[in-house]
Amino acid sequence: MTLWIALVATAAGCYLLKYAGLAAPRRLLDNPWLRRFATAVPLALLAALIAVEALRGEGQSLAWDTARMGGLGAAVLALVLKAPFLVVIVAAAAATAGLRALGL
Repeated sequence: MTLWIALVATAAGCYLLKYAGLAAPRRLLDNPWLRRFATAVPLALLAALIAVEALRGEGQSLAWDTARMGGLGAAVLALVLKAPFLVVIVAAAAATAGLRALGL
């Protein structure tokens, strides 16, 4: 029963948060500082997610995985070269698989 209470409370909270964004006054949304903040937050969250997943070890620990870092490096290189998204994914997967096949 506690799980259902938490689920309903979370759903209601998400709905209210979405409604608060829609009900925000236009003068608040036109604020340049808020606009920059709203642009920067998703980038920071995505960078944090990539860092945590790239360095994920056993359980809660962080660990260096050479093959995974090689795949990340290949993805970054493909992005710098402005490759399409599918090419970025294939380059990262191929680099990781190649390094794992070499035993790294």
